[in-house]
Amino acid sequence: MRNNDIIDVEPINGRGTAGGGRAADSFKTWGWVSYVLHLIVAVAAVVPGAQVSIALLIIALVMDLVKKDDAAGTWQESHFKWRIRSVLWAGVLYLVTFPFFLLGLFLFNPAWIVISIWFLYRIVKGMVRMNAGRAVIA
Repeated sequence: MRNNDIIDVEPINGRGTAGGGRAADSFKTWGWVSYVLHLIVAVAAVVPGAQVSIALLIIALVMDLVKKDDAAGTWQESHFKWRIRSVLWAGVLYLVTFPFFLLGLFLFNPAWIVISIWFLYRIVKGMVRMNAGRAVIA
């Protein structure tokens, strides 16, 4: 076992189950649903002409915010925080680079392409780590 591996144990606050019971499976299910919603939005942001509703991203963000505290003390907690930070940072970066979008007359914004690829990378990295049953480490 490496030093950066997190073992799934029962949190101090009593939520969750040691060794991964129904609560741990529930967190993983919530995580997969959230990751899939994020992935749909991330792929659509990278593929030209493919637009999906931002509502999917908002739904995933709300899901993560609601369940984050329940996952405290488990390895899934890092995934909730990872997804929340990914959405918030992408949102801030999109807002900061919005003037470039206006300058391109709504046609092309290289900064948004880079942000979208970065967001897609974070979602895929999180999904790979979740599939392996490991925490996400920034």
